[in-house]
Amino acid sequence: MATAAAAEEVVVSHKPEAEEEEPPLAAVMENKPVVVPPPHDVAKAAKKSSKQGSLDRDVALAKLEDDKRLSFVKAWEESEKTKVENKAQKKLSEVSAWENSKKASLESDLKKIEEQVEKKKAEYAEKMKNKIALIHKQAEEKRAMVEAKRGEDLLKAEELAAKYRVTGQVPKKAFGCLG
Repeated sequence: MATAAAAEEVVVSHKPEAEEEEPPLAAVMENKPVVVPPPHDVAKAAKKSSKQGSLDRDVALAKLEDDKRLSFVKAWEESEKTKVENKAQKKLSEVSAWENSKKASLESDLKKIEEQVEKKKAEYAEKMKNKIALIHKQAEEKRAMVEAKRGEDLLKAEELAAKYRVTGQVPKKAFGCLG
């Protein structure tokens, strides 16, 4: 009869375990067994449930401590991961800044070289223009000398022709076809 009375006295029901994402306190509250005493013999059930309740409370406290420890470990892990990510991001930013600085420096150097090349090109072009002007001047002088010589030779030919007309002589060097 003791076993039949014990079976009637305490009805224990367990709810399924909650997901891992739930806060520890809520998980403990849901997993705590619910004790429902039968309507007769409440004092006897209270005595047994106090022993059962003490055991359940110890189990719940142990689970709460374990969940608390796991929560702290998880928080520490997340903190460490965040630190690593931040450190890596900072290093990447430093590398990008270094790269941009070096690129800007090289672009500046390239611009200076291009300016020097343009300056030298302009100077060389100016020298070439001066040389062209000098050659043009020399050509004009040579043309003037040729024109002057031509004028002198024409004048000389006219004078000799006039002299030959006056004297009646024939020039010693005649045109190749006449003579």
